[in-house]
Amino acid sequence: MSQKTSPSTIAVNKKARHLYELSEFTEAGIILTGPEVKSIRAGKVNFIDSYVDFRRGEAWLVSLHVAPYSNAGYAPQEPDRARKLLLHQREIAKLAGLVAQKGLTVVPVRLYLKRGKVKVEVAIGRGKKLHDHRESLKKRAEERDMARELS
Repeated sequence: MSQKTSPSTIAVNKKARHLYELSEFTEAGIILTGPEVKSIRAGKVNFIDSYVDFRRGEAWLVSLHVAPYSNAGYAPQEPDRARKLLLHQREIAKLAGLVAQKGLTVVPVRLYLKRGKVKVEVAIGRGKKLHDHRESLKKRAEERDMARELS
């Protein structure tokens, strides 16, 4: 059996692109239990209000909802627990410094499989203001109209 080399996307945080201007994307591993991996592979994951928090030199993914796996057995699974991200110390220091100095937020953008491992892509986000939302909606509508005219 051969393993896939290209990453296959499991879930995308669409709300992050709406609420934040995203920059500096980083790939991170995530520590999960066995039933959580099965649930994530089934696509039972929700990004609502999830973000990355930095505690004692470690990065934690907070409030990522992974639905409990139905055939998990006797061990109870907490769906909204904080999960540790696997990043190098220099990456953690860089992201934590940006969050502390400039008031930015680190948000998960997508969850995907890479060589059989679950990875999370995180990005630095600056919150959009109301007029920014309106501008992005206008731009998207103009691009849609242009594509309609061309076809």
